[in-house]
Amino acid sequence: MNRNPMGAGQPLREFLSGDARQLAPLLLGAVLTHDSRDGAVSVRLTEVEAYLGPEDSLHPDPGSHTYRGPTPRNAPMFGPAGHLYVYFTYGMHHCTNIVCGPEGTASALLLRAGEIVDGIELARHRRTTSKSPADLARGPARLAKALGLTTADSGRDALAPPFGLALPPRPVGQVSSGPRVGVSGAGGTDQYSWRFWITGDPTVSQYKAAKPRGAKPDPATFHGR
Repeated sequence: MNRNPMGAGQPLREFLSGDARQLAPLLLGAVLTHDSRDGAVSVRLTEVEAYLGPEDSLHPDPGSHTYRGPTPRNAPMFGPAGHLYVYFTYGMHHCTNIVCGPEGTASALLLRAGEIVDGIELARHRRTTSKSPADLARGPARLAKALGLTTADSGRDALAPPFGLALPPRPVGQVSSGPRVGVSGAGGTDQYSWRFWITGDPTVSQYKAAKPRGAKPDPATFHGR
């Protein structure tokens, strides 16, 4: 399941140890599977966002949870590539990231949207408010819910059972990029056009710019809500 046909002979974890901004469009079309006690659900990724850490002085990322350094919550972002970083936001939603970059250098890819390609009945059971198959994982909270992921999964290895990640056999067709969603301040502007999606795919989430706030934004709140 953890194959890497686009990087011939390159182990998948090594492949994911690259720059998040370069990996993001390559992860489009990849399939992430979670085989839980309730059954397996697989999602084909159609929209992702790149986030960096505090180490990159040329591109400090004010939208990242790691902008102010390591904490117990964001520790998985500093860990090995291929692991999950799952966080809870607004007291009601989980959002899922795949950690990338070399260990000790925080970066991750927020999984913003996808198409359920296996386990659709279980995904529907988890996402009873979705009105169509395209809505089941259309947005980071819906995607995490459809896969059955919570903060209990943060730090777990996405490349080992009960998870699996399969890259597409070839790059997807046309890819678009633009500002990240829900990130306030400079981190959500064209300077950080680190959101990538499959052009025209019906499962891609709707773009909404973050509303300006009077106080200085807290990165722990604004990492791709």
